[in-house]
Order: sequence, then C-alpha cells, then structure tokens
Amino acid sequence: MNIIEMRGITKRFGAVTANKGINLNIPANTIHSIVGENGAGKSTIMKILYGFYAADEGEIRIDGQKREIRNPHDAIALGLGMVHQHFMLVPPMTVVENIVLGAEPGNAAKIDFKQAEAEISKLSKDFGFDIDPRKRIEQLSVGQQQRVEVLKALYRGARILILDEPTAVLTPQEVEEFFKILRSMREQGKTIIIITHKLNEVLALSDNVTVMRDGQVVGETPTAKTSAPDLARMMVGRDVLLRVEKPAARPKDVVLSVKNLSAGSKLNGVTFDVRAGEIVGIAGVEGNGQTELVEVLAGLHRASGGSCALGGREMTNLFARQIKELGIAHIPEDRHRRGLLLEFDLADNTILGTQYRKPPVTTAGWLDDKAINEKANRLIRDFDVRPPNAALMARALSGGNQQKLIIGREFDLHPKLLLVSQPTRGVDIGAIEFIHRKLVELRDAGAAILLISAELEEVLSLSDRVLVMYQGRIVGEVDPQKVEQEEIGLMMTGGKGR
Repeated sequence: MNIIEMRGITKRFGAVTANKGINLNIPANTIHSIVGENGAGKSTIMKILYGFYAADEGEIRIDGQKREIRNPHDAIALGLGMVHQHFMLVPPMTVVENIVLGAEPGNAAKIDFKQAEAEISKLSKDFGFDIDPRKRIEQLSVGQQQRVEVLKALYRGARILILDEPTAVLTPQEVEEFFKILRSMREQGKTIIIITHKLNEVLALSDNVTVMRDGQVVGETPTAKTSAPDLARMMVGRDVLLRVEKPAARPKDVVLSVKNLSAGSKLNGVTFDVRAGEIVGIAGVEGNGQTELVEVLAGLHRASGGSCALGGREMTNLFARQIKELGIAHIPEDRHRRGLLLEFDLADNTILGTQYRKPPVTTAGWLDDKAINEKANRLIRDFDVRPPNAALMARALSGGNQQKLIIGREFDLHPKLLLVSQPTRGVDIGAIEFIHRKLVELRDAGAAILLISAELEEVLSLSDRVLVMYQGRIVGEVDPQKVEQEEIGLMMTGGKGR
C-alpha cells in the first residue's frame, strides 16, 4: 500500500517551473530515496509535501485520502516530519528545550520539562539514539545534533520522515550508526524518504528509488534492480565517471612546507610538504584537527607553534589577505560562512578576497561594473553555474552551484597552492565529476593542492599521496593506489600508524 501518492504536481517560481506534473508513490514502511542533480526539483517536491510550498497543480493523497497541506502544521497533524540539511537548532539551549520548542507540554504558566524529558528519553531509547536530553546543543557532535532533529520530528508524532541530504555533514562512522537507526525506525513502522546525491548510500539503505531530472520523474525502481551507473545515467542523461580518471602526477619543487605546526589543543605538531603538480589528501574523522590545519594555512586561525612557508617564504600567522596575495587560494568547508556573501549577487561574489583591489576589476580606485560582470559571466560559463545569471543573489543558487561559483573564483587566482576542504559536500553527481576534473586540471597545470575531505573514497581517488590525521597529529602516509580501506580506517581511529 502507498502511504503517499502525489499526482500531477506542478510548481512554478515566476518563469521557472521547478516541478512539472510529478507523480510520486511512496510505499508504507519503506525507506525511499529521491535522487537527482542540483536543481532537479527534489527538495521542492518534498517541501510541497511538507507544506512549505503550495502546488500550482495536482493533488496529494495520504493513506489513500486526498489531503490539503497548506503549511507545516497541516503536515505535522498528518504525521509528517522533515529534517533539513542545515539544522534548525538553538546552540545554547538544551536538547529537551530544542525538541519541545513550539510544542511545549504543560500550560502557559509553566512548561512541564520533566514530562518532556521522560518522553524524549523513551524515544531515544526505543530508537537507539543515545542522546542526553539535558545536554546543550553546542556540546553535541554534528551527528548527535542530527539525531536531535529526528527526535524533534518523532516527538511531534511523525510516522513519515523526510530527510534532506541526511549524511552530508556526517563522518563515515556516524553514517553507519545513522543507517542503523533508520533501519530500526522502518522496522518499527515508520516510512522514511531520503533526498540524497550519494548513490552508494541509496543502494545500501533504500528499498525503492525515484530519479528526477529537470523537474520531472525520469525513473522509479526497486533499489535491488538497479546499479550506481544506471542511476547516474538517469540523473544526468549521460554516462558519468564514478571514479576519478587522471594521469600520474609529475611533482616538482616543494611549494608548501609545514614544520611542527600547532594550534591550541586541536593541532599538535604537524609536519609535511606539498609539491607543485601533486594533490596531497588528508584522511581522518572530522574533528581531528583538519579544519584548524587549513584555517591556519589560510590565515583564518592563529598558530600557537611551529611554522609554515610557501616556496621558502615564511607565512606563519599572516592575515588572510596577505596569504591570498602570496598566491594561495582557499575553498572553505563551510561555503555559507566562509565562502560567499549570500545576500550579494553572483557578480559581487566573484571578486571577494583580493580581486576587488586589482585591475581590471578596479580602475583608478573605482570598481568597474562592466569588468566585474564580464568576469562573472566568464566564470559562470566556464564553471557551469546554473542558472547563468550574474545578477542573482548567491542565496538563490543550489548548494552545488554555490560550490562551483566559489571554485571558479578561487581557480581564477591561478594559485601556486590551493587549500580545498570538502569540495563536493552536498553536491550532485554531475557536479562532483566536474569539480574532480577541474582539480586534476589545476594539478596538471602545476599547482600544489592540499585536499581535506570527509569522503574517504574522494580522498583516495583524487590524491597522489594521503596523510592520515588522528587527534591533531599525522599518524601515517599511504599510497592511495595500494592501501586497503580497512587499513586506513584503522589508522583514522588511532588503531595503527605507519
């Protein structure tokens, strides 16, 4: 039996049609994946189901009955819950305070936190969440915060759970733990819908998969009857390389030299080199000093000890603007906080950093709007940013297109050294292939690249050498062509070093 049926759903935003006559069936008590490129309409169709948007045409049936879902309150009343890619939690508040926010037990005079805590503890135990309801959100890992978001939906009675890119910010270990929770929820009668780009996770977890492209459903199949290449072909409309193809590196002189670099308690005496014409990857569970390492090198975090140099020139604790002027580009792990000004248009975002100071962008101390727009349109074209409109606000782009805009801007610096963190987080499979190809092209043009990624497969397929970090230290170096994933996984958790 289908618990959800969406019939002929069409949604327009001005001249753009995001969903075109969508028919979608979700069987009860299953895990159902919805896949597609950025801009395919996946999130829009789910936001219509959850009441964020109203469809222009079509109908929704829940449990076989036609339903009007005008807002999220209507959706919650029907047993739907949604967990967004960017969490909606208040960091200084406790778990229980976040979960009951807007649905407080008790009365106007007094909130019954004791009752809420008991209910949340029972839910946590029933589904294996292992969350202390009294802890503040800021004390929790990213994976634990996601569980709080799921608990929030369950506390409100959700029997149908919509998850938007649920593993985009999780470590491999957290992904596996989260999958166990989702399977347990399915066994206990819940229906789960996952919006995702990660085909290996689709195949490992879901019962059925729907593929969308250009606002339409182009395929629907039991997961057991498909494969990653087949799904990728449906998503993109062509064959897609699922693994990086690259010639052997031809490394030359040392570009980046790091000696005993430390930063507070997170980075503890790291030493390594990166040479021109090679990609050096850092593998490790997130939170083991990778972020601090890149931010020290980019001038965003102060080192407490050691040194770093570019081509023999000391650069320890220079400011970010000075670092840029040395020829270092930086693609940050958090594109919203570090990479873009979301309320600025695409053209303005292409000149962030030091570029706004230099010709042709600046002439006689004044910004040249024509030159800025020419630059923006060139980067938008060369890096396939969609929609190709330099006047759009950066906020209007999908995550993958925001990432391509940042990559285009940083590549346009023609850097000697590129620091790149989580280059394909939350990015669709077509854009991943594009970004990987651009990174290899930059390497082959002679740049030195330091790559940080939580995706172990990405690190192993892109890198020419891999360093493994654990608790702020480099515990080994491996050849990505020869190492077994089990061996590197053990090193990442402190079990063995080379």
